[in-house]
Amino acid sequence: MPQYLSPGVYVEEVEAGSRPIEGVGTAVAAFVGLAAEGPCNAPTLVTNWSQFTSTFGDFTEGSYLAHAVYAYFLNGGGTCYVVRVGGDTGDTAGEGAPAEPRPAAGGKRGGGRAALPAGPRTTLGGFQVAALEGTGEGLSVEVSDAPGDSPAEDAFTLSVKRGDRTEETWEVSAKRSQRTYAVTVVRDRSRLITLEDAGPAQPMARPENQTVALAPAPVPAAPVPVTVGAQDYVGSADDRTGFAGLETVDEITMLAVPDLMSAYEQGALDAEGVKAVQLAMIAHCELMGNRVAIIDPLPGLSPQRVKEWRMTGAGYDSKYAALYYPWVKVADPAVPNQMRFVPPSGAMAGVWARNDETRGVHKAPANEVVRGAVDLAVHLTKGEQDLLNPIGVNCIRTFPGRGIRVWGARTLSSDPSWRYLNVRRLFNYIEDSILIGTQWVVFEPNDDALWARIRRTISAFLVNEWRKGALFGLTPDEAFYVKCDRETNPAEGIDAGQVICEIGIAPVKPAEFVIFRLAQFSGGTSLVNE
Repeated sequence: MPQYLSPGVYVEEVEAGSRPIEGVGTAVAAFVGLAAEGPCNAPTLVTNWSQFTSTFGDFTEGSYLAHAVYAYFLNGGGTCYVVRVGGDTGDTAGEGAPAEPRPAAGGKRGGGRAALPAGPRTTLGGFQVAALEGTGEGLSVEVSDAPGDSPAEDAFTLSVKRGDRTEETWEVSAKRSQRTYAVTVVRDRSRLITLEDAGPAQPMARPENQTVALAPAPVPAAPVPVTVGAQDYVGSADDRTGFAGLETVDEITMLAVPDLMSAYEQGALDAEGVKAVQLAMIAHCELMGNRVAIIDPLPGLSPQRVKEWRMTGAGYDSKYAALYYPWVKVADPAVPNQMRFVPPSGAMAGVWARNDETRGVHKAPANEVVRGAVDLAVHLTKGEQDLLNPIGVNCIRTFPGRGIRVWGARTLSSDPSWRYLNVRRLFNYIEDSILIGTQWVVFEPNDDALWARIRRTISAFLVNEWRKGALFGLTPDEAFYVKCDRETNPAEGIDAGQVICEIGIAPVKPAEFVIFRLAQFSGGTSLVNE
């Protein structure tokens, strides 16, 4: 306490009796998989697609990591961590620092000059042009006059064709100072070619009107090393490798390992190896207590086979895991006019994030459109879902006029209390928010005044959650209780330095089965009107 020794007016700042609890983030995904480049076994924060490509490269044949991250951002994800496994030690680029990034397909990186891929180059006036990897055969580049009666001397039309069909076209300039400078436009917009000039020391001029055929660029080899095994994905918490190294990142709430499926398809892992890794994912999430594993099924499974795999092959039983089926068909951004099937975990993580942003973590992440999904590997019927839904297989289904939607919101737990995914994630959110928001309690005098402050702090937080619709009940008293008093804190507990607060909440549960009961009654006088 300050001492007042002379007359005067004094002003003191007094700490508040209780401090508000702020809700923690609920939608931060972690993806573990294979990439062409980037730091190995170093959790790297990624907030958008361009940041991913500049660090880990673009879509690569034989890997689902890039597809999963792309689907995550497309479906509403905002922040994620990426862990690359299976790279050489030389790829780590130092102590967790990103490796020197290569240009993404189409050069969408911003800043700097576009680097040409390995392969044949063609001269186009003062420029060099090449096809991007995986774009296929039959491409040509055409230079023609810019539209208009009197176009600028440096202006021209640049078109990319495949046979007689125009795939891309832009109005560009040969002047570096122009916003439509050809190199800049191609770098930012093209998915088929890349363009490079002769360097800053060389003056640039408009190319002559011409058509130049492009030789196809070589397709990169699959990045899955044969030495990558189950332990590479799991890793070690002590060595900070694999997804076990994610123990140091507290804010993660979702875990996906999409490249388990690419390793399975290419023979690097068998079904038992996949199971071993997925069991380790579930164990990791149970250990952390604040995240949920998103499990992918093996590729090519029919509804009957996925039922057998779920019940006897895998047999997972955990409230910290969710399984989605079937695989999703998407347009392959790496190969124009091509489609491919990908594991659903990346898109599902994005749906969770979008649902949390628009409705809240208490809302089941279901009856949501899967953005980017063109088709499904299997078109499930209601009868088939009747077999899968009760065993915790969350189905993705196609509905006429309503698109492709997530049509399930269950965990893999056999405990009815933890059947629904939103209940598990709501508890994770509330537990973490209270844990972080009550750190000020530590070392405070353990008495009635402290217990009252704890009750006020937690009750105020839970009232806000009830008002958002996260808790069930017409009044706060029906929705939750907070008990922290002499009964929960006896003398022996106080002597041991403990403060015990009991909290009970009534979470809202999804209306999974909506039943309208219709009855037929005779016309004429209605009993309702009497």
